[in-house]
Amino acid sequence: MHIPTCETNLLELADFDRALEAANRPNPDYDITKWLYVPNYYSEYRYILGTRGEKPLICVGINPSTAAPDDLDNTLKSVERVALHNGYDSFLMFNVYAQRATDPDDMERTYNQDLHAQNMKAFDYALSLDRGGAPAVWAAWGTIIEKRDYLPGCVRDMIALGKARGARWYSAGRKSKKGHPHHPLYLRKDSLLEPFDVEGYLDHI
Repeated sequence: MHIPTCETNLLELADFDRALEAANRPNPDYDITKWLYVPNYYSEYRYILGTRGEKPLICVGINPSTAAPDDLDNTLKSVERVALHNGYDSFLMFNVYAQRATDPDDMERTYNQDLHAQNMKAFDYALSLDRGGAPAVWAAWGTIIEKRDYLPGCVRDMIALGKARGARWYSAGRKSKKGHPHHPLYLRKDSLLEPFDVEGYLDHI
């Protein structure tokens, strides 16, 4: 379990660019040729966790929990299986909001603009890693997007960055009655990705 110890505005946040530099240097705790982990240590927030490849699938949840390199939780294990089944050679787990909390009810109620800004740097970097020029983004946050009022606005910022990079949005599994994309945890490993109109979806929630 990860329960936040404080509001993120009380933390000294790692600048994404500097944290990425550190993540690309050898680390005794895991193989950096396999894993991308930013920041490269366990903290109260996480920008990116995933595997390295030429054709990554960017999976977007709401917020990170406890996963780390070589220690994936069941959600990320499912993400990896679905990514490989759909023809991607790697996956990147990203989140709408970067604060770690195993229970989303523990997420902070006040949006931290600085944390979001660094998280958007991370998203733009993740988008840049697709060598084909049309990065694939899997919306996978489930109904949890309803937990905080600031979350849909964060997604809108992601959409704008995605447009500049030619991103294509997908979902997998059945959507909720309100149209929320399915969470990865209970998906079959052979689930197929389907195009997802993320802008139309946001206009109706």
